[in-house]
Amino acid sequence: MSSQVFSVLFVVAVLLTLLVKLALMRRQIRHVRARRDAVPAPFAEAIGLESHRRAADYTAARMRLAIVEVVVNAGFVLVLTLGGGLQRIYGLAGTWFDAGGIAHGVALLATVAVLGWVVDLPLSLARTFGIEKRFGFNRMTPQLFVADLVREGLLAAVIGLPVLAAVLWLMGAMGDRWWLWVWLFWIGFNLLALFAWPAFIAPMFNKFTPLADEALKARVEGLLDRCGFRSRGLFVMDGSRRSAHGNAYFTGFGAAKRIVFFDTLLEKLLPEEVEAVLAHELGHFHHRHIWKRFSVIAAASLGLLWLLGWLMERPWFFTGLGMDGATGGTAVALALFALALPAFTFPFGPLMSHWSRKHEFEADAYAARHAHPGDLASALVKLYRDNASTLTPDPMYSRVFDSHPPALVRVSRLRPDFREPSPT
Repeated sequence: MSSQVFSVLFVVAVLLTLLVKLALMRRQIRHVRARRDAVPAPFAEAIGLESHRRAADYTAARMRLAIVEVVVNAGFVLVLTLGGGLQRIYGLAGTWFDAGGIAHGVALLATVAVLGWVVDLPLSLARTFGIEKRFGFNRMTPQLFVADLVREGLLAAVIGLPVLAAVLWLMGAMGDRWWLWVWLFWIGFNLLALFAWPAFIAPMFNKFTPLADEALKARVEGLLDRCGFRSRGLFVMDGSRRSAHGNAYFTGFGAAKRIVFFDTLLEKLLPEEVEAVLAHELGHFHHRHIWKRFSVIAAASLGLLWLLGWLMERPWFFTGLGMDGATGGTAVALALFALALPAFTFPFGPLMSHWSRKHEFEADAYAARHAHPGDLASALVKLYRDNASTLTPDPMYSRVFDSHPPALVRVSRLRPDFREPSPT
């Protein structure tokens, strides 16, 4: 393949991905706003018209910002590749470190990451202090926002830079099968992160306290006994420091498993509804959804690393993405691959979304067996209402992007009476 042909394929992939995303986001806005003034009949008793309108406006606002985000990201990728941005960063990093060395490669990749962070920062500010604040969800102060940025930057430096150095060393030292060694290292790192996150990293950002409500604790422990689930404890996270959104999850693996409730969730739901939500999360554990997803990601990453190894031997891969013929190396290949990959893998996104929605149905069914399905249904309705989640997503947008089923479909499976009336 010539570099010119690959350049054309890359531009076509970027533009097609951008156009499809824009078209679907515009469909979502039109679809939701067209149904803004009528609550779907099954939800009419639980969700008022003003709440429904608020959810529609919130969804439209988020979609408008997402449109800006995808345009900016596409432009960023094109500037760094065909615009020669990565070539300039390579030359700049070469003035600091010996060209082609590990330090030079880490500097190159870190610079690209920092530039991406700088480009995303205005969007993050608009999301947090614009949209989230306007709709009453943001509780983040500017001081906390800055503190989070500092902590994230320190973590990226302390953990990310050594990881990048290790990957680049393996790519250069392990011969033709370097991709297998990098994959093994990456899998080991992710398993270690699963263990370390709940115990060491998450507490850097949030406070976790043992669940103090004895009645709720007894109800939850009874559910855990019925489900055969063992954990290191039940914790409440101060999610209200940053947002009014509520959630619950379990994290870690093996002896490090722990169950976490957002304090905002406990404020909104009745004890039996909290139990049903937790039963749903335990359904993910019972069906091994996390490990199934991890296995798919692991297999895909192995294939992608092999592909990167193959592409590194093709000069057109470098020149077709904006590098001159004399520039190559492991760090450049890794950066180009990371920049170009999303445009070519976008068509697989709907498959992953479909798989995720299937998992949600399985977890709901498990919850319905171990808690009252009506309690889960009522909890979901409250969460849709309080989180301003739209009840009327565009079906095509939802099939491509949504990891969770539409509200009406999901709740009606738990409550068969909860359906739209048939047209007469």
